[in-house]
Formats: sequence, C-alpha cells, structure tokens
Amino acid sequence: MDGTGELFRPLIAALGDSVDVIPVRYPAAELLGYAALIARVRSLLPKHKPFLLLGESFSGPIAVSLAADSPPQLKGLILCASFVRNPRPMLAGVRQLVAHMPMPPIPKQVVAPLLLGGFSTPELRLALNSAIAQLPPATLRERLSAVLSVDATEQLTQVKVPCLYLRAMHDRLVTKAAAELILRIKPDTVRMDIPGPHCLLQAMPHLAAAEISRFIAFALAPANHQLG
Repeated sequence: MDGTGELFRPLIAALGDSVDVIPVRYPAAELLGYAALIARVRSLLPKHKPFLLLGESFSGPIAVSLAADSPPQLKGLILCASFVRNPRPMLAGVRQLVAHMPMPPIPKQVVAPLLLGGFSTPELRLALNSAIAQLPPATLRERLSAVLSVDATEQLTQVKVPCLYLRAMHDRLVTKAAAELILRIKPDTVRMDIPGPHCLLQAMPHLAAAEISRFIAFALAPANHQLG
C-alpha cells in the first residue's frame, strides 16, 4: 500500500540479473483510487517485449485488471499476499466512515507486528517504517477506502495468461480466504504457500524469488504463449 517501490529491494536482489524488474511507484501525494492507478500503470506497460505482472497486497486488483485487458506482450500474472475483493468483509460497513475520518500516522509499534509478525528484524522494521513514513495520512485513507470497496472478481475471470498466487502462511492482514476465492474463480492458478508474514517478498525474498523464477520459466515456455 505504500507504493514507494523501495520495499522490493530484497526481492530484486534475490532474483539477481536473470530477471529485469521494474518497480512501479505510485504518487504519494495524489489521492488516487484503483481506477486512476490502473490507468497510470497501464501507460507504463512494456509494448515491445514479453513481461509478467506482479501485484503485491494492495496492488493485486490493479495487476488483475490490467491482465484482464490482455496486453499483447503479457505472459503471466503473479499475485502475492493479495486479493481481488475486500479481504476483510467485516469492515465493509465502515468504508464510508473511513473515507471521511481523520487518519493519524500509523504507530510504529503496530506496523511490525501486523505486517512482519515473528519474522521481524531491525532491518525490515527500518525499511518498512521508512516506506510508510512517505505516505501522507490522506493518501493512506484513500487507499484503505479503496481496498474496502474493491471487487475485481469479474476481471479475474477474463485473465487468460498463467497465474501464480504466493500465499504468506503467517499473514495477519490478508486471510487464507482471499487465496481460496482466487482459486475458485480461476482454478488453474498455481498456488504456493510460503512460511512468512504479509510482507512476504521482504521477509522471505529467496523463497519467493525461487517460486517466481520457476513460474517465469513456465509462463515464457512456447507451449504457454497461446494459453487460454
């Protein structure tokens, strides 16, 4: 949800030179919902070389919506600790309240237990707090409100490329039900459960990179170019 792109550094390092990773950064000061962010990211998609989309957490619905458009060079979709519908349905009723209530800065004491759990380290806490500190409270409120009302289930039915779902087994934010919903909608999705917290790509970058690399090789195989 921070949208800075800085938290991808552990994954990029773990993937090494074999994968050209282009983190997409969201403007911190602009109050943009999913529709506006989808349009922004769409303009950045490669047009002349094969690519895969990776949507982590908040960005899952964005990646799914873009994949549903079937960009000519898209070869695969990866979702990590993410969702296509509000992952906390019990909070749906407070969406209107969230959209208008003051949003104080998130206490640092809350961030690590929620996003890192027992996988927290001083380095991870520093990186996480630094990224979140760049996000104004109003922007956080806008994105939280967007999560509570999002529904990209129809878009997921239109995705034709191979899909991988990386589930964080110790996720305290996105429940197992989010992955199960995606599998029900798109049963051919490959699901890999990795022991780790919500910030899976940061806490377990090498395990995640290994699964991502295998999936990239599969998605780029000639037999899958016409999948679906």
